[in-house]
Amino acid sequence: MLAVIQRVARAEVRVAGESVGRIGPGLLALVAVERGDTEAQAERLAGRLLGYRMFADAGDKMNLSVMETGGGVLLVSQFTLAADTRKGMRPSFTPAADPETGRRLFDDLVARVRAKHGSVETGRFGANMQVELVNDGPVTFSLRVAPPEAEP
Repeated sequence: MLAVIQRVARAEVRVAGESVGRIGPGLLALVAVERGDTEAQAERLAGRLLGYRMFADAGDKMNLSVMETGGGVLLVSQFTLAADTRKGMRPSFTPAADPETGRRLFDDLVARVRAKHGSVETGRFGANMQVELVNDGPVTFSLRVAPPEAEP
């Protein structure tokens, strides 16, 4: 599984003009499921999302996680993150999981994050979404939790 995570002052997802997910200060995660991913990757990514130290402590060092700050979490499915862009001028989406598997594992990730953290919002899987955010910092990281056979 892949995630691009951003520390945000606020973030919101709209579908057809309707707000479907909104947070104040916290973490926005754009998430893709890759072929070969399982619930094990969802569990590991949930732990990394909630434990990743990207928020400032009293000394202005990135030492706090979203769990420690009590910030919101906005999870948005984005299969295009799994694209292979190594050649040509058009991305290949063969590394992405099929839609059924992607939905199942994204939903599993959401459930795992919600079980450990109170303030969790989502976009709408498979929808054309408009994501609006104010990146705080800016602070952005890319995380990957690969299936065992895909790890280097």
